[in-house]
Amino acid sequence: MKTQVDLKIPGFAVALTLSLTAWGQTEGPLGYSIATPRPISPVEGTTTPNAQATQRQNPYLGSVPSRNTGTKIQVSLKGAIERGVRYNLGIVESNQASADVRADRMRALAALLPQLSAAAQQGYDNISFKEIGLKLPPIPGLPSLPPTTGGFGYQDARVSLAQSVYDAELRNHYRARKSDERASELSVQDARDVVVFAVGTAYLQVVASAARVETARAQVASALELDEQTANRVKNEVSPEIDSIRAQVERQSAEQRLTNTTNQLEKDKLTLARIIGLAVDQEFELSDPLTYRALQGITSEIATEEALRSRSDLQSAEASVEAASFDLRAQKAQRLPVVSVSANYGGAGTNVANFNQVYSISGNVSVPIFTGGRIHADIEQAQADLARRQAEYEDLKGRVAYDVRVAWLDLSASDSSVKVAQSNRALAGQAMTQSQDRYTNGVTNYLELVQAQEAVTVASENYIQSVFLYQFAMIALARAMGGAEAKLAELLGAK
Repeated sequence: MKTQVDLKIPGFAVALTLSLTAWGQTEGPLGYSIATPRPISPVEGTTTPNAQATQRQNPYLGSVPSRNTGTKIQVSLKGAIERGVRYNLGIVESNQASADVRADRMRALAALLPQLSAAAQQGYDNISFKEIGLKLPPIPGLPSLPPTTGGFGYQDARVSLAQSVYDAELRNHYRARKSDERASELSVQDARDVVVFAVGTAYLQVVASAARVETARAQVASALELDEQTANRVKNEVSPEIDSIRAQVERQSAEQRLTNTTNQLEKDKLTLARIIGLAVDQEFELSDPLTYRALQGITSEIATEEALRSRSDLQSAEASVEAASFDLRAQKAQRLPVVSVSANYGGAGTNVANFNQVYSISGNVSVPIFTGGRIHADIEQAQADLARRQAEYEDLKGRVAYDVRVAWLDLSASDSSVKVAQSNRALAGQAMTQSQDRYTNGVTNYLELVQAQEAVTVASENYIQSVFLYQFAMIALARAMGGAEAKLAELLGAK
């Protein structure tokens, strides 16, 4: 079964996808297996088929990497989140997109403010009297008027001012861009929550992989001890040679599991490094084990109310609705008169020493009479955009409640799984001890011991997976409630 979780931020084509592949129900030799999903790394396969294409699809899985420090560093969950919200590519792109929206708001404001400019010119003209319609009747004894003035030079320097007195379209356009800026700022905050979700998931994946490595090492040590014990029993003709062969197979299988889990741990660490901006060759280890901790002091209803109140993406969608409403008003205001004033003041003459004072001032009123249906089309388009944003806002409210509910259900189910897996792991260990005693005393053969050992392996893996899924549900709940950056460490009990 595959579950795809898409986290989208209004205004950005963002999708953080996690593939969760569930195991089938498998019963071990002693029945200690629990059907628990096994999450796959959130960025597994991101370089196939094209790394750059994948980066464009999901920038939250990339980062701007820093340089290798040359020493091994300790990374806590809090430190990983701090690095993620600083270096993650999704945050970088969100900040730049917010800067673009802020520039649009400043341009809209500039259209409302006075426009002041200065201009100067040096001219040289030769004017035709006939062109301007100047013609004098002939006067006896006087020469006739020449055809042109002859060449002459002049200078003109002025300061001009233009100011909109009343323009409802510009005013509402500015209000819309201001709401867009607020929506963009809230989207950046929501992007931080997405980064926290990605970082937390990758961090937990490394923790789970490290736990598997430790379990695999313990299994190798146990397999080595049993191999030696079986070899001695075969040498003393207490057990058949097939027991020695089985012991060798079990030891080699345990060593291979250790190799595989160690390899997966290194790959999971690379995944985390890519998300939080560490160099690929940077050596580090995690300092927060993030063990099981029961959730207290919160209910599903409280979580839903807080999510509807504090989710940044929901607030951003609300601001987008407000911006669309102002855009509609701006389009309707195109039918209203526009009042403005313009003035200029300066000097003009044949040269600076002979400048004369010149100025002009005018008031302007513009009223659209016929625009060929353009204004009507603009209004209809704005109405459609407003209706779309309102529908998206209502849908997002439902999705927020859905996210909280799903996270809460997963949290409740995984909490029960942790308790059962913990009990089964202890029982499997007891059964393994009894099987070892029975084998040592010659009561049973090596096959029962192998089955008991496999049961311990399965029970240990299920416990690791159950704890991981419980912590993952915590991250999902923190993301669903909003403000994940502040809530995550508190919910997981990390320092």
